[in-house]
Amino acid sequence: MLKNILKKDVVKGKVFFQDFKAFAIKGNMIDMAVGVIIGGAFGKVVSSLVNDIIMPPLGYLIGGVNFKDLKLVLKNAEVKDGVETVAAVSFNYGSFLQNIFDFLVIAFSVFVMLRIANNLMKSKKVVPPVPAKPSNEEILLTEIRDLLKEKCKSAEADK
Repeated sequence: MLKNILKKDVVKGKVFFQDFKAFAIKGNMIDMAVGVIIGGAFGKVVSSLVNDIIMPPLGYLIGGVNFKDLKLVLKNAEVKDGVETVAAVSFNYGSFLQNIFDFLVIAFSVFVMLRIANNLMKSKKVVPPVPAKPSNEEILLTEIRDLLKEKCKSAEADK
């Protein structure tokens, strides 16, 4: 009995492994992995765009402010003999604003890409072909069928 149970578990394990292998090799799984990798790289590119291209001129326009340095100090650092013993306590709202701006740029970029993809999909939609007109033979056969139906109905009504 124990051998039968173990044999069934081994068979189930093989089936499980075969199912996993089929799942992992499918195109969807590979597409998703590629999407995650490209998404990570895209996030780095957008962060660089925001940090290195967009934010410096914006900071310059509002008075030379670096957004990452913006903070509200709740408690100043304690310094003894020129050495900081206790770090300052602060709300770093500049970093928060920077991350919100990163998110907005990424969200807008994804929106634009999806919009373009949807427009491409709409243009690729195949218009179903208009059904062909019935041939002369089909029209004639349809007329004959309808006449026979009428004839049968009238014959039944006469009975």
